[in-house]
Amino acid sequence: MKIFQREQRSLFGEILDWMLTPLLLLWPVSLALTWLVAQSIAGKPFDRALEYNVQALAQLVTVQNQRAVFYLPQPARELLRADDSDHVYYQVRGPGGELLSGERDLPLPDEDERPAIGEVRLRDAEMRGLDVRVAYTWVHIDVPGAEPALVQVAETREKRSVLATEIIKGVMLPQFVILPLAVLLVWLALVRGIKPLSQLEERIRARKPDDLSPLDDRAVPLEVAPLVSSVNDLLTRLKHSIATQKRFLADAAHQLKTPLAGLRMQADLAQREDSSADELKQSLKQIGRSSVRATHTVNQLLALARAESSGKTLPRQPCDLAQITQEAVRDLVPRAMDRRIDLGYDGAMPGAPGVVVTGNPTLLKELIRNLLDNAINYTPSTSSHPGVITARVLVDTIGGVLLLQVEDSGPGIPEAERELVFQPFYRSLGTNVDGSGLGLPIVLEIARQHGAEVWLEDAHPGAHPPGTRAVVRFMAAVTVARSEETAQAES
Repeated sequence: MKIFQREQRSLFGEILDWMLTPLLLLWPVSLALTWLVAQSIAGKPFDRALEYNVQALAQLVTVQNQRAVFYLPQPARELLRADDSDHVYYQVRGPGGELLSGERDLPLPDEDERPAIGEVRLRDAEMRGLDVRVAYTWVHIDVPGAEPALVQVAETREKRSVLATEIIKGVMLPQFVILPLAVLLVWLALVRGIKPLSQLEERIRARKPDDLSPLDDRAVPLEVAPLVSSVNDLLTRLKHSIATQKRFLADAAHQLKTPLAGLRMQADLAQREDSSADELKQSLKQIGRSSVRATHTVNQLLALARAESSGKTLPRQPCDLAQITQEAVRDLVPRAMDRRIDLGYDGAMPGAPGVVVTGNPTLLKELIRNLLDNAINYTPSTSSHPGVITARVLVDTIGGVLLLQVEDSGPGIPEAERELVFQPFYRSLGTNVDGSGLGLPIVLEIARQHGAEVWLEDAHPGAHPPGTRAVVRFMAAVTVARSEETAQAES
């Protein structure tokens, strides 16, 4: 039981969250930055006015009788008159720090600050409990050995705050209208942008159950095209799987029809009242042959179905092909002896270098058994001329190739039919062999599952009969291991 059950997420809601969350988080940041910028913008014109006032007062500092004096005329007093919002203070101190004019309690610059003659500087300070902006400069006194005089003008910050507030209002008030409008536009854009997904859903829902044709990926956005391509690939594989199942059922019904009809006919013959003991015995013999044929056909059909559908699900492991081949040969020796056929093994021994192939041992043994069974069925044999079947496993350690060969002394397969015999239920004309026609198709499918190649050739070219050699070419597992080691060494 899951304690924390995660709810199904909405793609629309998630995209909307990721778009609106940064927008809403950046809005207060924008407010703070706008406030700082507004403070800077609002202070610049008033700072310039303070600088002008300081320069004007500095020109009024003169020297009389080797002493610094300051005289403030009436026009200059009008210039420093306080307005309705702010108070203006000034201070003039002589070379010895004595007060020449102005406010005595106006704060002085830092003591460690080095005077710069004629340069106007600005600083923030506090005057009688109020925050003020101070502009100050040092004036040269034309007296030998005299220190410069100090001129300061201070102004409270009310007008600056009012102007900054007006700037904030002018900038932020429109944003209160723009922000909801932006949210609405984002929502509408997402609705329109996600509409192709809804249309794709409608097209899929409107399909008939048996319609497995690919979806049109040209009518969807580029971001959704890979998903549609994956769905099309799934539909193609599903269509192939259904077709394989239908073909299997049709083939099974077709192949089982003949032996079952024979069973029914022989049963009817055995039930006749005038049947003799010999006829009854013959009918039972035919029933036995038909049941064996039906059993063999069912087993072959099941093997073909397993080979077609189980290659990717059954576990794979390193398999000794020589050992599996010898086991298959030993299993079929009794059947070969019943038909007076010399069945044997020749080639690499189990455990030899290069005989290991990565695959499924059950399917590989089924492949070998079908090759041997097919050779036994089509190899004529008499006591005077016994048939010969040889299974071989050959290794090319340099090229990393592993060959499985099953060679017989039969009549051979014409070159024109060597591709056709790999089709299900195909049997060469002129043969009286009672088979299902599924052995070589099973071999081909299992080989394909293991990445191997299969072909047929004459065992003894120019001879009569030429015989048949079935060859299955594998890539040895040692080659794969060496390739992985080489890649790791290079990396």
